[in-house]
Amino acid sequence: MFKKLSMAALAVTVSTTSSFAATNISWWHGMGGRNGEVINELSQKFNASQSECVLTPVSKGSYEEALAAGIAAFRSHDQPNILQVFDAGSATIINAKGATIPAEDLLTKAGYKFDRNAFIEGVRYFYADKTGKFIGMPFNSSAPILYTNTEALKKAGVEAPKTWEEFEAIAPKLKAAGYIPLVQSQLTWEFTENFFSRNNIQFASNNNGYDGLAGTTLNVTDPNHVMMYEKLKAWKDAGFFAYYGAGWNDNQKPFEDGKVALWVGSSGSFGGLQKTASMPFSATFLPYWGSIKGAGVHSFIGGAALYAMSGKSEAENKCTAAFFNFLTSPEIQKFYHEATGYVAITTAAYELTKKEGYYEKNPVAEVGIKQLQLPGGEWDKGYRLGFYPQIRSVMEREYNKIFSGETTPKAAMETIKKEADEILARFAKTAG
Repeated sequence: MFKKLSMAALAVTVSTTSSFAATNISWWHGMGGRNGEVINELSQKFNASQSECVLTPVSKGSYEEALAAGIAAFRSHDQPNILQVFDAGSATIINAKGATIPAEDLLTKAGYKFDRNAFIEGVRYFYADKTGKFIGMPFNSSAPILYTNTEALKKAGVEAPKTWEEFEAIAPKLKAAGYIPLVQSQLTWEFTENFFSRNNIQFASNNNGYDGLAGTTLNVTDPNHVMMYEKLKAWKDAGFFAYYGAGWNDNQKPFEDGKVALWVGSSGSFGGLQKTASMPFSATFLPYWGSIKGAGVHSFIGGAALYAMSGKSEAENKCTAAFFNFLTSPEIQKFYHEATGYVAITTAAYELTKKEGYYEKNPVAEVGIKQLQLPGGEWDKGYRLGFYPQIRSVMEREYNKIFSGETTPKAAMETIKKEADEILARFAKTAG
């Protein structure tokens, strides 16, 4: 529940009457469409729940644009109280000296009890520091899952694969049944970052970047990761995998149209897919390689977190803390989960949603949460890599070359590593 601020501290006596003005706080975000509408609804719910604070959400365009706007505003001392930053931008905002107040510190100073273990396993570490302290407050979290075309699997007489070895075994049958066996929507997130997490392989040196900036290097040349892309290229050449470029929707649409049997997408796509899919569908966990020792742990999350920007008054910080506390309540998490398809980030919210029967009617909505609750490994907690959006751009360029036949997976990974390591070194100098 929201902790009311001291009336005595806020009251202003005018003649014989007393009144107090609400504290205004702002929230910059990078979401549009229905997700942007839900942010407005959340803000309205918060404002209606108490009278001390008024929260105003402001869309800043895309994730990348919101991050750029927030950093620029901080430098000009005009930052919002709350900034939404996507997963790939977390290192940039966290390492911007003095830009943020750790979410956990903000909440405890305001008098709220904070339990890290209240958050589900796969969400707990991604926006925390190496000690586990929450720097960002997890907000819209998702997992890469495998959506399945029910009709395609039935026609081919196969079941959804748990491993990539199982996919290789059923792919010819799916193709013979008249379907493209597999597509995906973001190679960088689903087949690189989450290749490392799902298969429990180190993604970068310095504890995936959590232990420091200097000397951090990327591990994309790991032989198992190279193998993954050799397989993808071989599957494409055999007609088992189709690649439509780096555009998310370009790869999702063939699945929606019923042309594809299996699509690796976001658990957060569930709500929209219910409206756009032309056929019945289900979902299961993102496959892993059974041949890799220790594989099968939970995946990294996608999405974004909320950061409390520094340089604000105590009253504003208390309101930001109040909103974070409100946002993580079981009832509000349940509302957000059901309204968007993003996972419920706390065990209490998940249990409440389950208790009220939501998953009995919508079993696909539970898949991402279950995947994030799988046992953890050594290398599935997250990564902290500076200028990472730039690194993703390098990856996308090289992955396009792999599938167009301009380069080999091994050569592509060597190029990505060389350029990524240079970008990481530049970030270390900039942030250091």
